[in-house]
Amino acid sequence: MQLYSEADVDTSCLQDKQVTILGYGSQGRAHALNLKDSGFNVVVGLRKNGGSWARAVADGLTVKEPVEAVKEATIIAFLTPDMVQKSLYETVLPHIPQGATLLFAHGFAVHFKQIDPRPDLNVVLIAPKGPGGLVRRQYEEGHGVPCLVAIHKDADGNALKLALAYAAGIGGARAGVIETTFAEETETDLFGEQAVLCGGATELIVAGFETLVEAGYQPEVAYYEVMHELKLIVDLLHEGGLRKMHEFISDTAAWGDMISGPRVVDDNSRAAMKAILTDIQDGTFARNWVAENENGMPEFKRMMNADLEHPIEKVGKDLRSRMDWLEG
Repeated sequence: MQLYSEADVDTSCLQDKQVTILGYGSQGRAHALNLKDSGFNVVVGLRKNGGSWARAVADGLTVKEPVEAVKEATIIAFLTPDMVQKSLYETVLPHIPQGATLLFAHGFAVHFKQIDPRPDLNVVLIAPKGPGGLVRRQYEEGHGVPCLVAIHKDADGNALKLALAYAAGIGGARAGVIETTFAEETETDLFGEQAVLCGGATELIVAGFETLVEAGYQPEVAYYEVMHELKLIVDLLHEGGLRKMHEFISDTAAWGDMISGPRVVDDNSRAAMKAILTDIQDGTFARNWVAENENGMPEFKRMMNADLEHPIEKVGKDLRSRMDWLEG
């Protein structure tokens, strides 16, 4: 493993150079504000009639239309949703300076060849391992969120140097920057989301809720057991791995963990995970997701609607309304 820290970074390569941030969502806003506070020359590229323009201006940033924003940039960070990046790249391409560096926070568009970068451009990745809100909060508190760095194309020999300077600017070098590849970052990120963090976790929660309710237990009690208390366990895992979780749960819970966990996540579950990973690796997932977008996302909308109308959502909304310390 190659790990870079602040001692390995020379930010002078971006002194007086323009860094353009395209997009002002969760990551875009965090990157732009952190870079600005680190002393970088930041320009944000947004549609003038878009909802983020006024917010970026209010945050004290220089804001231009994307075509204008890229014209003098040394680094251009594409921090828009994956499915927007291809058309955005095609729009700004004629205006990107020779020898500029394209930067991504997720490798999807490059790895799955939605974008075919111009030969003179460096293509790099800086992927914070946390949402934008956390990237911003950690920076403001003097810390940082760990990042991954990858070089897809080093056209001028300075790609890694520039990428690490950017990582330092958003606070990532404070926590460490691990070298990876576009393929590894993209495929592991998609797998983590689908099999564990989002798809796996939410299906497990809903299945647990349904099992308890169908057995005659109160929905409210079921919600607390399988949804609300999950945060307690995740926090322990996040802070100290399996060891800390086992330290702080009861022996009864630990015994149940070890004898019952493998009954839920069994050989069938592992086979399903391998099939999910294969779909990601061979491009099946990417092709299907691109096609779904091009078709207006009917299945996405249908499944999202089914998720949000599940009984666990109504029960949870009612219970959370009584817990005024919770955000949202």
